[in-house]
Amino acid sequence: MEILNTMVIPLILGLTFFMFGMNVMSGGLETMAGGGLERTMKKVTSNDFFGFFLGAGITVAIQSSSAFTVMLVGLVNSGLLNFNNTFGLIMGSNVGTTLTAWLLSLAGLEGKWYIEMLNPSFFAPILAFIGIAMQMFAKSSKKKDLGNIFIGFAILIFGMDLMSDSMVSVRTLPGFDTFLATLKSPIAALLISTVFTGVIQSSAATIGIVQALALSGGITWEMAIPLVLGANIGTCVTALIGALGTNKNAKRVVVMHFSVNVFGSIVCMIIMYILKAVGVSILTAEIAMVGVAIVHTLFNAINTVLLIPIKKLLIKFCEWVVPEGQEKTHTVFLDERIFMNTPLAIDECRKLACEMAVHAKNATNLAISLLDNYSEESVEEVKNLETLTDKYEDKLSTYLVRISHNNLDEFQSHAVARLLHSIGDFERIGDHALNICDAAVEIKEKNISFSTAAKAELVTTTAAVQDILGKAIDSFINDDAELAAHVEPLEQVIDDLRATLKERHILRLQNDECTIELGFVFTDILTNYERISDHCSNLAVYTLQRNSDKLDAHKYLRKFKSDKNQEYFEEYRNYSEKYTV
Repeated sequence: MEILNTMVIPLILGLTFFMFGMNVMSGGLETMAGGGLERTMKKVTSNDFFGFFLGAGITVAIQSSSAFTVMLVGLVNSGLLNFNNTFGLIMGSNVGTTLTAWLLSLAGLEGKWYIEMLNPSFFAPILAFIGIAMQMFAKSSKKKDLGNIFIGFAILIFGMDLMSDSMVSVRTLPGFDTFLATLKSPIAALLISTVFTGVIQSSAATIGIVQALALSGGITWEMAIPLVLGANIGTCVTALIGALGTNKNAKRVVVMHFSVNVFGSIVCMIIMYILKAVGVSILTAEIAMVGVAIVHTLFNAINTVLLIPIKKLLIKFCEWVVPEGQEKTHTVFLDERIFMNTPLAIDECRKLACEMAVHAKNATNLAISLLDNYSEESVEEVKNLETLTDKYEDKLSTYLVRISHNNLDEFQSHAVARLLHSIGDFERIGDHALNICDAAVEIKEKNISFSTAAKAELVTTTAAVQDILGKAIDSFINDDAELAAHVEPLEQVIDDLRATLKERHILRLQNDECTIELGFVFTDILTNYERISDHCSNLAVYTLQRNSDKLDAHKYLRKFKSDKNQEYFEEYRNYSEKYTV
C-alpha cells in the first residue's frame, strides 16, 4: 500500500499532469501561430531543405510531432499538400520535437542559485500565476492564448516533478532489479517503449519518464537509447489512427512517418550492438537527463542525414505499401482532422468555395449554350452540376457555422461571414442555371423559336451575363478587388437591358409579333439573367469589402454609386455602348 501511495499513484498523476499540460501548451501555441505557418506549409515546394526547417519550426511552435503529422495527413487527404513534398516536413518535425526533452533536462540543473534559477521548477509557479492573471483580466485573445501557454508549461513541469519524485525510491521496489534486467535487453526495451508510447500516444511523455528514471540514477546509456528509439516509433500510432478513412496519399504519409523511424531505429540499434561488442564503456555508464535529450536529438538528426539520399526510394516504398487503386471519390470533402485548427479549416472551406464557384459558372455557361445547341447530355450535366452546388452549399454552410463557434478573431470572423454569404450566391446561381436549362427544354419540346429581333437581343444580353459572371467568379477565386470593381457598372447595364427588352417584348405582343407562350419563356430567361447578375454583384461587393469590419452590400453599393465616383459612371457608359441593343 505504501508503494502504491508513494510511487505508483504519483507516477500516474504526474504522467496525467504532464500530458494535460502539454496539450494546453500546444493548443495555446498553435492558436497564437495562427494560419500563417500552415498556409506556408501548404505552399512549400519540393525543396526538402526549406521543408525540413519549416517542419521543425511548426513542431517547435505547437510542441507536438504527433499533432503535426495528423495535420499533414489532413492536408494531404484534402488535396492541399502533395505527398511527395512531405518528406522534409516529417524529418524536420522529428528534430523539432526534441526541444521538449531539452527543456525538461533543465530540471536536472543543480549548483549555485543563478544556475538553479534556470530550472523550470523554479519559475514555473511564477509563469502559472502570470498565465492565470492573463486569462482572468486580459481582453486580447492573443494575451489569453499566451496565458494558456504559461499555464500549460507550468502544469507540464509540475507533472514532470511528480514523476521525478516518484522515481526517487524506485530502487527499493522489489521488482525493480528485474525490470532493469529486462531493459538491459535492447530489443525488449525498444518494444516496451514502443507499446507504452503507442498506448499513451505521446513520445514526449515517454521521454519524460526516461528522463525521470535518469534523474533517479536508475538507467544506463544502453538502456536509454532503445527506450528513446521506441518512443519515436510508438508516436506513429497517433498518425495511424488519424489516417483511418483517408485516401491513399494520406495513408502514405503515415507509412513514411513510420518507415523513417523504424529505419533509423534499426540503424541505431546496429551501431549500438557494434559499440557494445567492441566494449565502449560509456554504454554501461549511468545516463543523465541531458544525455537522454542528446540521444533523442542525435537519433533524429542522423536519421535525417541518412535518409535524404534515398528519399526517392522511400517514396516508392510508400507507394508500394499503399498502391494505386480505385477509391471512393469525395465530391465535397471537409476533413475533420483540421477542424480545430481554425485558420486551416477556413482555408479549406475557401478552397471548396472556389470549386463551388467554378461549378456554378460552368453550369450557367452550359445552360446558356443549350438555348442554341440543345443536347440531352448537356441537360443532364447542368442538372448534375446544380445538384453538386447544392451539396457544396449544404456541407460548407454546416462546417462554417460550426467553425463560427470556435474562438475566432476579427479577421477570421469576417472571413467566415464572407464565405457563408458567397456560397449562398453560388448556390442561387446554380438554381438559375437550372431554370435556364428548363427553358431550353421547353423550347425544344414545344418546337418554338424566337423572332430575329428577340434572338439578337438575347445574344447581346447573354454576352453581358457571361462577362459579369466571369468577372465575379474570377475576382472571388483570386481575391482580386480591382477586377471586382468592374462588376457593379456591368450589373446596372444588365438591369437596364432587362427593362428595355421587357418593353420591346410587350410591343411585340401588342403587334402580334410574338406569342404569349413564347413571351413567357423569353421573360423567364431575362429574369434569370438579371438574378444571376444580382448575385454576381453581391460576390463582387464581398470581395471589395474583404478588409472591412462587416459586410453590408446595400450600404456599400450606395456609397459606390455616389456622384463622386466618376470611374463608376465612366465604366457604366462604356458597358452601355458595348452591350447596346
